[in-house]
Amino acid sequence: MRVLLLGGTGSIGSAILEDLIAHGHSVTALARSEKAATVLAENGATPLFGDMTRPEEWAPALAGFDALIQAAAAFDTDMGAIDKKLLDAIAENTAERKIPLRVLYTGGCWLYGETGERIADEMTPFDPLPSFAWMVENWQWLCQADGIAPILIHPAMVYDQHGGVLSRYIEAAWNGQPIEIWGTPDAIWPLVHRADLASAYRLAMEAAPAGQSYCVAAEDGVSTGSLADAIAARSKSAIPHRILPLEEAIERHGDWAAGPALKQRMGSAKIRRELGWRPRFEDAISMLRGETL
Repeated sequence: MRVLLLGGTGSIGSAILEDLIAHGHSVTALARSEKAATVLAENGATPLFGDMTRPEEWAPALAGFDALIQAAAAFDTDMGAIDKKLLDAIAENTAERKIPLRVLYTGGCWLYGETGERIADEMTPFDPLPSFAWMVENWQWLCQADGIAPILIHPAMVYDQHGGVLSRYIEAAWNGQPIEIWGTPDAIWPLVHRADLASAYRLAMEAAPAGQSYCVAAEDGVSTGSLADAIAARSKSAIPHRILPLEEAIERHGDWAAGPALKQRMGSAKIRRELGWRPRFEDAISMLRGETL
């Protein structure tokens, strides 16, 4: 398939790019700079110069693609407005298509809010963090747009052996600093390795029916305290973890900081059953301890 990838130089986007190329797809990726274009070209993509905040400049090129994957993310206060402007431009340039553009839109586990011991799935009502409520609204709008076959991916917390969502923890431990846990060490994170998430995007792009959503988690829930313990053990750090009160984390980093303090679980039975998704990494603790790679 001919794919336009947004966010192709990011942690998740670069994994998606690698997976798509490995499976024979032709990938063009949006590049905001010459540096980004060079990286994308080295990884097998054709760069398309453009900026997420000015989609009207490059969206007419969508006529030449079968699918678009939105893997770009930012935690700016205006991210909802930027995203809606992007979707408006996509819809404006696909309305007359005879074959709809397959658009893979990214949601996330934080759209389900606090779940406790209950495992969220695609039938669970949304209860998003207020700072991410726009994702639900934009997805619902996208489902009504002409010329688009929308598919929604809900990634769990994304990691790899170098960090991802765990980057703060790993950097602190290896630099002899206390690992800072926001809220409580009893917070629960559903987890997925970036390589496994990438294969989920590809499988959904290739075979998912329009309008479907998929939760993507290799592990339905692991406590932040146990993750921090595993990283400290690997780095041989004996420094006690630091618990940062949630109110202080939000004051420092913004409202989105409430996400890492949630106690939530999320499953993946649907994507395993319908699309044959099989994650290769299902034990983050062992990986972080250095027992597996």
